[in-house]
Amino acid sequence: MNTALPRPFTRLAGANLAAQSAEQLSLAAVPLLAVLALNAGPGEIGLLAAVQTLPFLLLSIPLGLLADRRSRQRLMVAAEVLRALSLLGLLAVASSPHLSVTWLAVLGFAGAVGTVSFSVAAPALVPALVPREALARANGRLELARSAAFAAGPALGGALVAWLGAPVAFVLAAMLSGSAVALLLRVAEPQRAQPPARHPLLELRDGAAFVWRHALLRPILLTAMAWNFSWFVLQAAYVPHAVRALGLGADAVGLTLGACGAGMVAGALLAPRLMQHLPLGRAIQFGPAISVPAALAMVATLAVPSGLLAGVSMFLFGVGPIVWVIASTTLRQTVTPGLMLGRVSALFLAANAGMRPLGAALGGAVGAAWGEPACLLLALAGFGLQAWLIFASPMRSLRGLPAPA
Repeated sequence: MNTALPRPFTRLAGANLAAQSAEQLSLAAVPLLAVLALNAGPGEIGLLAAVQTLPFLLLSIPLGLLADRRSRQRLMVAAEVLRALSLLGLLAVASSPHLSVTWLAVLGFAGAVGTVSFSVAAPALVPALVPREALARANGRLELARSAAFAAGPALGGALVAWLGAPVAFVLAAMLSGSAVALLLRVAEPQRAQPPARHPLLELRDGAAFVWRHALLRPILLTAMAWNFSWFVLQAAYVPHAVRALGLGADAVGLTLGACGAGMVAGALLAPRLMQHLPLGRAIQFGPAISVPAALAMVATLAVPSGLLAGVSMFLFGVGPIVWVIASTTLRQTVTPGLMLGRVSALFLAANAGMRPLGAALGGAVGAAWGEPACLLLALAGFGLQAWLIFASPMRSLRGLPAPA
């Protein structure tokens, strides 16, 4: 019988829900404000999106090292305070004559620092708050919150901007971020031993070497990189393909994209049960395996132009990765030494983030040269590769949580 998760973790989970919701609201409101108030075009919107992803590339590693040296709870509090201040700054510029794409980009960058810090510190803190046997449930709770925010946040943000104006969206997001800070302040982080001071590059080298030499972590890293690359190749082509080849309007395209969020919620609910009834290795392989039929369904729309088929594909793309994240994070938390959790989480985050612009750039180049069908086929090949990487690894023989390194 499942026991209740510890109270410090429930506060962390509540803070995670509030922080993720604040992020999704602002991610929806900022580009809408830029288009409606500044008449921004694709170039400006692309710039905003690029700047908001830069912290994942630039700061993941430094913040991971910091999470291994300092209090993870304090790191998340500081980062969430920065996000709240950035949202108040967005509120100020949205209500002033000084509104510009530059201000939106700078404040968006500051807010994304909070997301990176949470993404690095929370997985490192969870094993200190939750018993080993409850890690899968705890990670499922965190991912369920993220999935719910991902599914509902953009729709709510768009509705608020359309009906009440962007400032209202920023006020609500700032309130959510403030509530995340209040909850994080009540999370008591257990004391942990501090390692002797060493040069940051040596610590980073140790973390990278640990991941690369570990028989289970290395294929997880390579699989995740291949998946992210393939997903962003697909993203570069999907909307033009949906409009031109499938004949979908803006509302229908939005529904198919929303199916991905619905799949994420379903995957977050499914993952803990799946991990109870399957060997851990098979549960980890489930996500990459599901991505292959998802990609096949999208390629099938080349022969059978169907918005419903595209929606099924997007739903499966939501289910698989969330099960993967919950199962693989649980394994990573188990096998990684506690003093190395922050930098190992940061390495995974930085590697995945680095694949995204590469995939988007290659997808755009392939689409421009040979059209959207070539992008869909390239993405299918990439999803086949990521499935092969994890199925060819020792993961297939993993029954349960292994001993810590």
